[in-house]
Amino acid sequence: MENAEVARVLSEVADLLELTGGNQFKVRAYRQAAQVVDLLPMPVSELWRKGELTSLPGVGQRIAEHVGELLDTGKFSEHDRLASQVPPGVLELLSVEGVGPKTVAAAWKQLQVKDLDALEQVCRNGKLEKLPRMGAKRVEAIHKAIARYRARKGRSPLHRALPYAQALTARLRQVRGVTEAAAAGSLRRRRETVGDIDLLVAATDAEPVMRELARAPEVAQVLATGPTKCTVRLRIGLQADLRVLPPESFGAALHYFTGSKAHNIAVRSRAVRLGIKLSEYGVFDREGHRLGGASEEEVFRAVGLPWIPPELREGTGEIEAAEHGRLPALIEEKDVLGDLHVHSKASSDGRSEVAELAEEARRLGRRYLAITDHSRSRPLGLDGAKLSEHAAKIRGMDKRLAGKPHLLAGVEVDILPDGSLDLPAEVLSRLDLVVASVHSHFSDAPERMTERIVKALRTKVVHVLGHPSGRQLGVRDPYEFDLDRVLEVAREEGVAIEVNAMPERMDLSDKGCRLAKERDVQLAISSDAHNAQHLGNLSFGVWVARRGWLEKEDVLNALGFTELRRRIGRRRAAI
Repeated sequence: MENAEVARVLSEVADLLELTGGNQFKVRAYRQAAQVVDLLPMPVSELWRKGELTSLPGVGQRIAEHVGELLDTGKFSEHDRLASQVPPGVLELLSVEGVGPKTVAAAWKQLQVKDLDALEQVCRNGKLEKLPRMGAKRVEAIHKAIARYRARKGRSPLHRALPYAQALTARLRQVRGVTEAAAAGSLRRRRETVGDIDLLVAATDAEPVMRELARAPEVAQVLATGPTKCTVRLRIGLQADLRVLPPESFGAALHYFTGSKAHNIAVRSRAVRLGIKLSEYGVFDREGHRLGGASEEEVFRAVGLPWIPPELREGTGEIEAAEHGRLPALIEEKDVLGDLHVHSKASSDGRSEVAELAEEARRLGRRYLAITDHSRSRPLGLDGAKLSEHAAKIRGMDKRLAGKPHLLAGVEVDILPDGSLDLPAEVLSRLDLVVASVHSHFSDAPERMTERIVKALRTKVVHVLGHPSGRQLGVRDPYEFDLDRVLEVAREEGVAIEVNAMPERMDLSDKGCRLAKERDVQLAISSDAHNAQHLGNLSFGVWVARRGWLEKEDVLNALGFTELRRRIGRRRAAI
């Protein structure tokens, strides 16, 4: 069982407890455990086998036992008991943005709403509006949220699909006669969400490969089989399509099934102009003689191009850039030397001590770490006095660590609805790093949201704009604002824009990254980790940055520590 399944069941227990009037402490415990497991960069089963589950923040002995039961048997009794009390379709209603447990419980118990269609119906006929604390405006917002939910339904965030693809390709590589196995499609291009998983295997005999896929523990159902193809539904709900090819065709198939469609059309059109034929089976001349196709490099070489990284294959200028030798030297995770947005237990939602964060950062090879706990507007956030005390502790620890890693005393300060910051400038100016973020009033009109952010960037105390669009993949769409205007001001003010690497955010988007690069605005790739284990998720931000054509020089925290201090200190000197 992969992390996504465990996290889903734990989250369902929290939802079921809320819908049935369960203890709120238990609700929070299960929800916190679900989030920690969902965002883990390693399989939760490894920790279970080692007896280390309770080392995870918020995972006590009881929940650890439930997770163990789930991993061993595929279910656990507490979940089954609660699920028997609630109609299956009711749980899905909680996936609609702005629809909480109280609303769902009222709609279910008072209006007999038991699924998404029924919720949409009571929005239309006015019955939902009659529930307490509802009103026409809120019903309209829910109705629109249902449409948004339907539009993204069926797609899975990358971090949930990726472990399945990795586990299945690793399993298929072990089959006798297999020379290569890879996942293709939007997953290989590292899109934020994927609709299915394309699996490609190079082998001379397809039957044992398909048999191995069918019996993989990640597979819930075999949907279709053919001589060299197999389609299955995974336990996570995604479909996976397997194709087995002869080794001499593997590179051509990998290129073709990686896509995107626009990229493939451009490459094939180029092949036609050169008088050759390109397909998923290989590269051929006019007479049908094979010219190549065993590797992707052979495919690109045949059309006179260098190999193009999968993240760039979107038909947005990569062919022209390759043709003229202008492909970017894309940033890699090893280039990111530090993390500029991390939460400790000093924040309401942080789960690790500063010492634990520093130790994990050192293990991962990070040279510096900015501890940026929440300001006072967030639940249990820090006011000026507590923040100053916290900063002093961080600096004391920084001296003891002697650069292994360097610690920066910072804050993630709220951008309030009027564009002011949650803490006075004199408090913020004494910190090493200030990340400013929007955490409320996401429905502000685009013009108001734009000016709200612009005003915050103009305060002279902000170094980084955090998770700029506020999106949460599969949960909340980005709020609307004028990114061009914000980038213009960010360049003027010397403020970096964050590429938030939380797998459920991946925000700024790839398109935003590319626009920022074109506007000569620096980016900061940060984990936004809320516990030490999540520091390893930085790769998700790097993938977004690569899709946005970013290079090492575009990224603030690709700088060495001395240069970083000089850069952010120069901004501080402008106050």
